[in-house]
Amino acid sequence: MANEKKIRVGITHGDTNGIGLEVILKTLANPQMVELCTPVLYSSSRIMTYHRKAIEMPAVPFTSVRSAQDVRDGVNNIVEIFPDEVKVEIGTPSEIGGRAAFISLEHAVADLKAGLIDVLVTAPINKSTIQSEEFQFPGHTEYLEAALGDGRSKALMILFNESIKIALVTTHLPVSKIAQAITKESVLEKLTIFNNSLRRDFFIECPRIAVLALNPHAGDGGLLGTEERDIITPAIKQANDKKIVCFGPYPADGFFGSQQYKHFDGVLAMYHDQGLAPLKTLSMASGVNFTAGLPFVRTSPDHGTGFDIAGKNIADESSFREAIYQAIDIFRNRRRFDEAAQNPLRKQYFDRSNDNVVLDLTKDDDDDPAAN
Repeated sequence: MANEKKIRVGITHGDTNGIGLEVILKTLANPQMVELCTPVLYSSSRIMTYHRKAIEMPAVPFTSVRSAQDVRDGVNNIVEIFPDEVKVEIGTPSEIGGRAAFISLEHAVADLKAGLIDVLVTAPINKSTIQSEEFQFPGHTEYLEAALGDGRSKALMILFNESIKIALVTTHLPVSKIAQAITKESVLEKLTIFNNSLRRDFFIECPRIAVLALNPHAGDGGLLGTEERDIITPAIKQANDKKIVCFGPYPADGFFGSQQYKHFDGVLAMYHDQGLAPLKTLSMASGVNFTAGLPFVRTSPDHGTGFDIAGKNIADESSFREAIYQAIDIFRNRRRFDEAAQNPLRKQYFDRSNDNVVLDLTKDDDDDPAAN
């Protein structure tokens, strides 16, 4: 491991009026971070300095570069992407702050696709101020699916901590549109992506997934809704037929209240707040958002821009720091999984006639991790 190439972690600064740069500075102030990876921040020295002075923080060493091609290991790097000064109004949502967030994201995504950075960690954006002709998406997840997908890859939002992993069938939708977006196909698709991610990204050999209901009391046999009977349960059955180990649908309130989540490797929620409200109650400071299903690794902290506390030196960097750690772990897990899939172990069986273990040398796609 000592000679292993340092993983280059691309970091976007998010909305320049929020807490993004504060949690970035606090995270990268730890000198051990450059021993673990090579941080590459897409921002401006002027913007960074403005935020550092606002919270009266000691200087954090950075090396300024014009391009990610000039990045150096062993130091914090900042790719200077703003030739002109950007107006910063800490704590105030603005079009300028949203535009700066998009420019940072755009540069980082381009370098990720070009192989100049290995993983991407994004600081929070304001979903309203970032909107423009170039960014017409509800959030990071949808933008990254369009920008990083290969036309077939579908993104899946997973938020997690050390004790729970929650994926979402629907993400940034108005509540009035959730029910119509829950289809048998969408539930099955998300279950498939989730199962593959738990295996490849989190290195769980045979994950157990709990599926939440949409309606109160799981519909009460159709009295409170038929989605469980007509959509979710059939999707679970089809997933089982595909050798995905999943159970449900479970009423969300009792499922979390009785701590049933501890018996599963992952939980598939039907909509945003159904899954994220309990997760953030359990671990607001250490939760991580991961965009699964894409060819590249992207994580972020599980909090927003925090305009109300920006510039006050009270933002907690724990979630952002954990997002960097997890991006590195997932990147390594994928590499290990793919290496194992290239040379899968053959199935062994016990021959009772002579008490010997025998290798089955026949080709069986079910034994190939890459085939499932």
